[in-house]
Amino acid sequence: MVDWNLAVATATRLARPGPQVSREEARTVVAELRRHALTAEDAVRGYTGMRASRLATDGAAPVLVVDRAGWVRANVAGFRTVIRPLTQKLAARRSETSGGAVLGAVGEKLTGVEVGAVLALLSGKVLGQYETFAADEEPLPITAPDSPAGLFERPGAGTGRPGPGRLLLVAPNIVQVERELDVDPHDFRLWVCLHEETHRTQFSAVPWLRDHVQSEVQAFLAAADVEPMALLERLREALMPGERPPSGAGSLLDVVQTAGQREILARLTAVMSLLEGHADVVMDGVGPAVVPSVAEIREKFQRRRDRGASRLDLMLRKLLGMDAKLRQYQDGAVFVRGVLDRIGMDGFNRVWTSPNTLPTKDEIHDPAAWVARVGRQSQPKPPDE
Repeated sequence: MVDWNLAVATATRLARPGPQVSREEARTVVAELRRHALTAEDAVRGYTGMRASRLATDGAAPVLVVDRAGWVRANVAGFRTVIRPLTQKLAARRSETSGGAVLGAVGEKLTGVEVGAVLALLSGKVLGQYETFAADEEPLPITAPDSPAGLFERPGAGTGRPGPGRLLLVAPNIVQVERELDVDPHDFRLWVCLHEETHRTQFSAVPWLRDHVQSEVQAFLAAADVEPMALLERLREALMPGERPPSGAGSLLDVVQTAGQREILARLTAVMSLLEGHADVVMDGVGPAVVPSVAEIREKFQRRRDRGASRLDLMLRKLLGMDAKLRQYQDGAVFVRGVLDRIGMDGFNRVWTSPNTLPTKDEIHDPAAWVARVGRQSQPKPPDE
């Protein structure tokens, strides 16, 4: 389906260089991000009241400080793991098609280049990431030890087997944004770590969450219609003038979805909006106590997020569905704040009880509806650990 080695090579070649830093500056940034990750862990757990359960498989999720190439490698490893069901389906179809092996080899190269180009674009934008579907692997040996890049860990290509989640902090992007915003770099680095550490806390404190998200993603992929004519028909419906596109169409993902996939994606969108919004709220809630300039950072960062970028960048964001990602922060934060205002943190934390207590896509926009359904119910007795 994808030539992953080619994807990595393409992304590495096309990715824009990071900001200019000396080796000593890079060393300082890496060390500070590691310290802030530890500080953020205690701060987030103190604010949310969430604690890692002994049932969690990733309670000790590692922290990797990476450069843009390292982020690419890590995400390729995760992609290989999560899309395995779709890869197997396509491989089976190819074996039944005359000339499928030859066409597949060509397609793998083309898709590898396309995936690499997208990863190159994204590699310059992501500040940090909790890898829910990290592959089971060990970091590769660090190369070029005399260069700033040699200070960063290089995730391996992965085995294709699910491994423990891990936290990635993309040091060059963090430095670039703190310079663009002209904010205190030490405060900004801790502020970013607070957001990403919230994600790690979510998955380590809620043992069923990772399996739930993974099962939904795999169900989404299993529901994919790989029949070429069906895909072409949906593309025609989306692109032909005067024809009504599929519900919610706007990105490439919207166009090629089946009806069943849209239902699954609605549930996934609600979950991801909750997770992103919760992280934003926690980041701002913890901030005043540990980040002196949090108000300035939030104002400038939000202004940067709202302002957007060039017309080309805006077009690519819409095409790739990245606008939906930004809406997840906004919609999810409104939901979390709405629930907290009504029933406080203890009441909100009932959202983590089971998949049935997660908000629906409609409830994300109506916190009162979730509170009426779940929030005021008695807290179920936790399972024995």
